[in-house]
Amino acid sequence: MNGPSVLAERHEPGVMLVTLNRPHRKNALTDEMLEALEALCRRVAEDDSVRVLVLTGADGAFSSGFDLDGMEHMTSLPPLELQRRVERQAAAVSALHELPKAVIAAVDGACVGAGLSLALAADIRVAAARARWRAAFVRVGLSAGDLGASWLLPRIVGLGPALDLMLSGRTVSAEEALSLKLANRVVPDGVLLTEALALAADIAANSPVAVAVTKSVVHTNAGATSLADALKHESAAQVIAAKSADAEEAVAAFRERRPPLFTGR
Repeated sequence: MNGPSVLAERHEPGVMLVTLNRPHRKNALTDEMLEALEALCRRVAEDDSVRVLVLTGADGAFSSGFDLDGMEHMTSLPPLELQRRVERQAAAVSALHELPKAVIAAVDGACVGAGLSLALAADIRVAAARARWRAAFVRVGLSAGDLGASWLLPRIVGLGPALDLMLSGRTVSAEEALSLKLANRVVPDGVLLTEALALAADIAANSPVAVAVTKSVVHTNAGATSLADALKHESAAQVIAAKSADAEEAVAAFRERRPPLFTGR
């Protein structure tokens, strides 16, 4: 198939839609796609006009996982070279997870293996009713702890459910994904992108500084060892937000009884 395998387009003010675009392979991932996604995340991190990134897949599938056509070549590599290649692939997951903007995964159809890892790296997962999730690596003789899944999945669904999914490699319906909190919300087929973009617009209407520090402190405090440490992190984040131009604008808007016009300065 000709054309970019990762598409990026701007939608609502402050919202960028990123589409995994290999529909003939159900958006199976390649090294080139993961490198393109990482580079895009780096650019978005520096682009103040983008406040929310929505990640989805083309033509009714999120991603069927890493393209197995490249697997034979990978397994024939010397160990150190293979490790470097896997680390380069994982950089896309890190870039997505660490992006200082809100990230929404709009999951339709297959969300499998490496595709699941990308969805897990998002802050929020909105799923179509027909979405199907699977930690598939164990089914092809590989560790299911790949591309961040062993760190991300237990933090989202808990240790027991994560082991259930990763050791069995079984398929999870959208309904079960919602009950496990793997999906934040499930919407009817056909309106997934509309709902995900509407949520993105709601987030983009908030102060980008407040969104960034909120995301940062929540991720930080997920690993906090005590309430005291969590409160220290919250206090530091609140000072950053309170000293921003957005906070000044919010106070002025409240006094003038008008909607705030956040700039993110």
